[in-house]
Amino acid sequence: MPPPRLVLPPPAVDPGGGLRRSYLRLVALSSTLRHLDQLLAVSLASGHYALDPAPATALLLRYSSLRAPPRHLLRLFRAFPRPDRFLRNALLRSLPSLRPHLLFPSPDSFSFAFAATSLSSSCSSRGNDAAAARTLHGLSVAAGYASDTFVASALAKLYFKLSRVHDARKVFDAVPSPDTILWNTLLAGLPGSEALDAFVRMVEAGRARPDSTTLASSLRAAAEASHMAMGRCVHGYGVKCGLAEHEHVVTGLMSLYSKCGDMDSAQFLFDRMEDPDLVAYNALISGYSVNGMVESSVELFKELAASGWRPNSSTLVAVIPVYSPFGHELLAQCLHAFVVKVRLDADALVSTAMTTLYCRLNDMESARSIFDAMPEKTMESWNAMISGYAQNGLTEMAVALFQLMQELNVQPNPTTISSTLSACAQLGALSLGKWVHRIITKENLELNVYVMTALIDMYVKCGSIAEARSIFDRMDNKNVVSWNAMISGYGLHGQGAEALKLYKGMLDACILPTSSTFLSVLYACSHGGLVDEGQKVFRVMTNEYRISPGIEHCTCMVDILGRAGKLNEALDLISEFPQSAIGPGVWGALLSACTVHKNSDLAKLASQKLFELDSENAGYYVLLCNLYTSKKHYSEAAVVRQEAKNRKLVKTPGCTLIEIGDKPHVFMAADRFHPQSEAIYSYLEKLTAKMIEAGYQPVTEAALYDVEEEEKEHMVKVHSEKLAIAFGLLSTEPGTEIRIIKNLRVCLDCHNATKFISKVTQRLIVVRDASRFHHFRDGVCSCGDYW
Repeated sequence: MPPPRLVLPPPAVDPGGGLRRSYLRLVALSSTLRHLDQLLAVSLASGHYALDPAPATALLLRYSSLRAPPRHLLRLFRAFPRPDRFLRNALLRSLPSLRPHLLFPSPDSFSFAFAATSLSSSCSSRGNDAAAARTLHGLSVAAGYASDTFVASALAKLYFKLSRVHDARKVFDAVPSPDTILWNTLLAGLPGSEALDAFVRMVEAGRARPDSTTLASSLRAAAEASHMAMGRCVHGYGVKCGLAEHEHVVTGLMSLYSKCGDMDSAQFLFDRMEDPDLVAYNALISGYSVNGMVESSVELFKELAASGWRPNSSTLVAVIPVYSPFGHELLAQCLHAFVVKVRLDADALVSTAMTTLYCRLNDMESARSIFDAMPEKTMESWNAMISGYAQNGLTEMAVALFQLMQELNVQPNPTTISSTLSACAQLGALSLGKWVHRIITKENLELNVYVMTALIDMYVKCGSIAEARSIFDRMDNKNVVSWNAMISGYGLHGQGAEALKLYKGMLDACILPTSSTFLSVLYACSHGGLVDEGQKVFRVMTNEYRISPGIEHCTCMVDILGRAGKLNEALDLISEFPQSAIGPGVWGALLSACTVHKNSDLAKLASQKLFELDSENAGYYVLLCNLYTSKKHYSEAAVVRQEAKNRKLVKTPGCTLIEIGDKPHVFMAADRFHPQSEAIYSYLEKLTAKMIEAGYQPVTEAALYDVEEEEKEHMVKVHSEKLAIAFGLLSTEPGTEIRIIKNLRVCLDCHNATKFISKVTQRLIVVRDASRFHHFRDGVCSCGDYW
């Protein structure tokens, strides 16, 4: 049943307007909704000015500022038979959701701008807010306000709030002569490097004069992009225009120099300020934190508190050691207690910073506790929690939290999508990755280069290299990270020649390669047996691009030579590396190569170095023990095994994951816990018999030496990957591709057995192990037995 309609009596006469002024003053002085209700009641009873638009507008705006329910505002508005444009605009400004019919019959620029501002202040990244924004935009264009700078600025700000950068750009581009306010809106919303490009365009156009807000936004962008040279240009421009001494500009300069590592300049600017305000203190405290100078940050925080300033949420976000968390666990707990004491634990910025801090300290329980206690979760808080789970290896929790977002109809932004795709990539969960891909399409995020690069990485790591390349080819705005992801993907799948071809295409496209680019190319050469090509790329990196090799580059070079059997050449190369680039990975690559090529003498040297550098890694003991066992040096193998036992080192148990439909199934070696174990083992027996008929012979040289040969064959027969493949064959239709993920490097026998399984079943079997992908088809592996 609809609520009763509010009926207002005709207005009483008021010569001179004295009562009208009194009424307006009383509305302004009202501090509670009850006060306003009493005023309205008196007005209704006396007939004074209830139909006068000016008091009615003031009354409606005051109700809104005191957070009256929207239905109350609408009822008050509908009581006026002929509301004027001012009253209508006041209502549009006050409602948290768009009601398009209220814009008409005679909207003006204020109508659309107020509606956009109201939506922007209340939007929560939900899908219906994005739809409302698009509706409002369409109505403004239809009404002829597409080129109005006031309307465009409000709409662009709304789109930026909804993380729809592309739509905000479209609004801006529709205005032929943007004013300073519209330029400032664009600069404030764009990411770093794009905002700097926009600032250059603004100055070159010369139609709108930059102000202090323009420079502050440009300096923020330069700091975000760590572009010191461009920041200095903005500083110089500010000096030339007489804006460099403005406090917002000075604070922006402090943030720029801080984030670019020049704390001396930041401190100099702070010391020059006669009476630094809270914002200046916050900028310097943040600068110390960003540069890992936690003690200096805390000391300045204490100075701030002693000087009489009350720390606000930005102060606490600045002092929380998000960038240098390790070793500051006690400080984290003290700050958490302080946050609760000053009652800022409900503040979204502070809670998100604390969540991020605990995630980086790997205290996920505390992080989730803070996240769950937040009364209003912002997009940044969702992103902090999801990325925290993904970065700490809790990939299932990351995906589950993203699924919760979807259930709550919270619209993800590019950061959310990228973190979730990273989790899917780690899991190897192709079905989940495809589900996220559908969300990307639905939310129109396919123009975001970071999202699409994360999507490429997901498909690569889930085994769909062809789909990854298809997405890469469709991208119009590839950056160096996109090229690196695709090159790395080819390396991961053992397609070294394709990786080199793409690397050449990258150079032809005038994309400057980075250290990560060369690492991806070297990795591809390593897994493709491309020794000469790898050596050439390494020389180009160091001689032409002057990039110093890091531990990962050196590890790849040793791996390239070691896999090819050039063990002494690999040892000589290690002696040429800078000492800082020689880590466990370098000697581990050499030890692994020695195991493959049965060189026990050089293996001893490599293992000695490894036991000095990383004595707690059980994997190195396993490699050396396997080498001795394969050469029948059983006494040496026993010594290595005993040393590992003395150190209480435990080898990571092997496990294999396979997805059937949307459900993951995990198997351990000799696993009997799966509900279909009996059927799996029975099928595996029949499958093994067919494999033996086709020429398969178990490889047992790395199995324990003190058991009978028959027992060794049984041990390798029930490895986790064989059980997972058998289950996959049982559970899918003939011809269906089988995909499995192994947490360790696939063993020699399982690699050999999978080749035969692919042959006798005529199935494509894709295996992702800890090192790379193997595509088995018709008895042949894509790695060419070179892994």
